[in-house]
Amino acid sequence: MVDGYLGRLTTEHRMLIHLYDNILPNNQWEAPVALTQAGISAAVHVQRKHVPRTLKRLEKSQEVSVQNRHVPGAKQRRKVYSLTITGRTRAKLIVESTMNIEVKYKGNNTAIKDIPKGEKRILELLSHIDDNLVYHENPIISSISQPSGTASLDAQSSEELVKRMFARAWEDGIITHDEHLLISEVVEFLGMHPERVNRLSEEARGSIEISPPEDIYLEMLSQALVDGQLVDDEITLLETFRGAYGISDETHDKLLNLAREEPVYSDNIKPYNSTLKTALNDGVITLDEEAMLLTLRQSLGISDRQHANLLAKFRDSIK
Repeated sequence: MVDGYLGRLTTEHRMLIHLYDNILPNNQWEAPVALTQAGISAAVHVQRKHVPRTLKRLEKSQEVSVQNRHVPGAKQRRKVYSLTITGRTRAKLIVESTMNIEVKYKGNNTAIKDIPKGEKRILELLSHIDDNLVYHENPIISSISQPSGTASLDAQSSEELVKRMFARAWEDGIITHDEHLLISEVVEFLGMHPERVNRLSEEARGSIEISPPEDIYLEMLSQALVDGQLVDDEITLLETFRGAYGISDETHDKLLNLAREEPVYSDNIKPYNSTLKTALNDGVITLDEEAMLLTLRQSLGISDRQHANLLAKFRDSIK
């Protein structure tokens, strides 16, 4: 779930705006991390899991092209994405339409394009606008690629996973070289800012109960299988974790089966799940729909995390 005005835009529209605002350098062998799957995931406020399918859809419609380039800090060349002429034409229309919307800025009705944005990217600027189209000095929602700020519920799930890994690593009072490498791989996969990572490490060290590695691995599997499949990067990451914590093939198979099981929804979850699915039929949850869903969550006792998990299961079908 993405709060504020950004939540009105589909993942695909946010992705097109991001790629419109971040141009792949011509005739260079390096590319910025913002154009990798991790960078795109962080910028558009969704789990890394949801990025490949949307990108493939945009590739199929010939709106996005993909190349392999060196990315600073990466051990090997990575896939990077850019808009084609067709994609840039469509993205420009989305950007122009969005930037012409009027919001309340310092008490006055002002088109978004007329708000001073300094060095902010377009999505960063939009993150300062709430559901009621009021601009705030501080962002309503922050990307995990930023050092601080409240992340989306999707990203909070990723933060929780990293905290649990840190808690496990801090069990003996010191993070070993191997543990550091493993956590670094996960953090790089997620596109998380180093300062945010350091904060999560300190929080884990001081307050979080230590989880068995099997529990952490099951959580990783569950997040990776939100759309029912594992992509290559996820498989590599899971294999690295298994090797580091000695998770056997037998345990892997058992946990994989658990992660793949369809959840058995309780009586309070079932009606909310059905209502949420109806609200997402057109790909966007409107303000009125969100107000009704909030009321339903409160009356049925649905937590924000439960809502985020249900929303994630529907997101891949949204175009």
